[in-house]
Amino acid sequence: MQLRWIRFLVMKILRLASLLIAVSVISFWLVSLSPVDPIQAYIGADMLRVGTEQRQAIASYWGLDLPPMERFIRWAAALLHGDLGTSMIYRQPVAEVIHERFSNSFWLMASSWILSGIIGFVSGVIAAMKKDTWVDKMITWYCYTLVSTPTFWIGLMLLIIFAVWLGWLPVGLGVPAGVLAEQVTIEDRLRHMVLPMLTLSIVGIAPIALHTRQKLIDVLTSEYVRFAIARGEQGLGLVLRHGLRNIALPAISLQFASFSELFGGAVLAEQVFSYPGLGQATVEAGLRGDVPLLLGLVLFSTLFVFIGNGLADFLYQIVDPRLRGGGRA
Repeated sequence: MQLRWIRFLVMKILRLASLLIAVSVISFWLVSLSPVDPIQAYIGADMLRVGTEQRQAIASYWGLDLPPMERFIRWAAALLHGDLGTSMIYRQPVAEVIHERFSNSFWLMASSWILSGIIGFVSGVIAAMKKDTWVDKMITWYCYTLVSTPTFWIGLMLLIIFAVWLGWLPVGLGVPAGVLAEQVTIEDRLRHMVLPMLTLSIVGIAPIALHTRQKLIDVLTSEYVRFAIARGEQGLGLVLRHGLRNIALPAISLQFASFSELFGGAVLAEQVFSYPGLGQATVEAGLRGDVPLLLGLVLFSTLFVFIGNGLADFLYQIVDPRLRGGGRA
């Protein structure tokens, strides 16, 4: 048993290392092809006041005058020592920027992920149990509509309705404007997080609900469930006894595999609500040519998604007895 888990962890670590190397090389190559001039983005509106010598001094300070290959080797060597570099936008170490922004994004993404998973799973089960009724058609219509709806559009609609028209929630930001950090309460942070969280949750409901519905319909039409019905089992008891165990694995896999969509949705939602999280930092780093921060965020998001998929594999082996027999590592 222990040998199997050790092999599982070793394989995961090797795959993670190869993935991070590939992502680093490809990301740096793509960033080097970007038309954004990092020096111009760094100087901003004062570009006309900066002379050629000052521009060269800035490029030399940030290492932008070096060939791309030499810059990558220096960056990779520093990364091996745990140094992600310094952000050109925030003038802080990249690790500190990511830590600060992730503390905001974590609660946003975690609450959205849990809420969308629970609502999506329950909606899928209800739709399958009420197949071909008005309840099923309403849930299916709702899901198909959401699947084809952009995240930023949902965010804008929620912003207009609940912040502008009704005035129930703040328009944006992570905390009230003009309030000192020590005076910000937990209630203030929660009120500012509600609309971005609802945006991500609403978008995440559709895939898990549609997938759960179809899987449960397949289970309920199987031979062994028909046999159970012939023995007198029916209703919620039939679903709990024969259905949930069979649809739990696909639901777990799909929900953990949605980490990449969750992170991508957070980028758009945080941008709409000016929420100070990783998504907004990623957009700023890309638009302003902050290469160290952008690469650090790419590596961190890769690690984030990989951990999500790794947890799905781990739970697979916990939930499914067939995998505990050693058939998969």
